[in-house]
Amino acid sequence: MAEIKASDVAKLRQMTGAGMMDCKHALSETNGDFDQAIDILRKKGQKVANKRADREATEGAVIAKANDDHTFGVVLVLNCETDFVAKNEDFIKKAHLFADAAIAAKVTTLADLKQLSVEGHTIESEVMNMTGIIGEKVDISFFNSLESPFVMPYVHPGNRLATLISLTKKVADDQPAKDVAMQVAAMAPVAVNKDRIPQAIIDKELEIGRAIAIEEGKPASIVDKIAEGKLGKFFKENTLLSQDFIKDHKISVGDYLSHIDKDLTVVDFIRFTLND
Repeated sequence: MAEIKASDVAKLRQMTGAGMMDCKHALSETNGDFDQAIDILRKKGQKVANKRADREATEGAVIAKANDDHTFGVVLVLNCETDFVAKNEDFIKKAHLFADAAIAAKVTTLADLKQLSVEGHTIESEVMNMTGIIGEKVDISFFNSLESPFVMPYVHPGNRLATLISLTKKVADDQPAKDVAMQVAAMAPVAVNKDRIPQAIIDKELEIGRAIAIEEGKPASIVDKIAEGKLGKFFKENTLLSQDFIKDHKISVGDYLSHIDKDLTVVDFIRFTLND
């Protein structure tokens, strides 16, 4: 049996919003496994907050940028150890410099990014130099890109959260793209639509739905139907095109875009947030 530390209980509480004792019991039941503990809380009917972090990271600057014609964009995370360094103007400028180099060269992998030259050095060696100068470990922990007829970046104030979306076409006004990029930031969808959700996640949601129905004492004959209903709600709340549009909850994001242009929709998105 793994030792359940108070810090682990506090971390799970921060991740889920569940009560301290509920978190402690869930961690004990799963031998300290956070993912399984979250499932346990959900199966017991806990209203778990959606605070998913897209990647594991600590401090740094998250940057999203696009080229001038908005056909290619990148999301890049330059990490450091402390918030003090992350907020430093020169540190943030370096993150932008690396992103600009990636856009100019249209690289699509982190390995290729690190071999690009900036200010007479490869980005890889420049990052090492930053570590020596700053006195903290510095690294590029995440890099991804999108290319399409139109891409739109969004960086939330503070450089801890950024998104990049790609659309099927460019429209005269950039506002719809900005709106959807901010939607991704605010609502943290797991996929563009339900067809993009891995079967493993669907199976888990059905399992959790059945467990909740049984916990609530529902008849066995309707447990599967209830689980399917909960899955439908999961799709609506967690797939971008089905989510309620944050600027008008009477319509979905998909409806908002199709009202602008029937052929306008989201191709893909990237979202990265540093852990709080």
